[in-house]
Amino acid sequence: MTDEELQALLIETGHHHHEAYAESDGADPDWALWYAGYLQARLWDRLGKLLSRSDLVYLLKLGDREARASDDPSQWPVIYTRLFREFVAE
Repeated sequence: MTDEELQALLIETGHHHHEAYAESDGADPDWALWYAGYLQARLWDRLGKLLSRSDLVYLLKLGDREARASDDPSQWPVIYTRLFREFVAE
């Protein structure tokens, strides 16, 4: 899976989450759990390592913090991709 494919999957995940929680205007305190389930089913071992939902929740929450603290939060897919790549390289 290329970085561009992973970024597209992250964006797709966000769109599907928004649709699933449209009635609550996207409000979901457990969003990372939802994302993790969606991503795990689609990623499986395509990053070279099988990531657990716990791994994904950790990476998603870490990415969220980094994106919010960055100068350009719109670059969140790039930030998350970097974190995912670093994690699987360990």
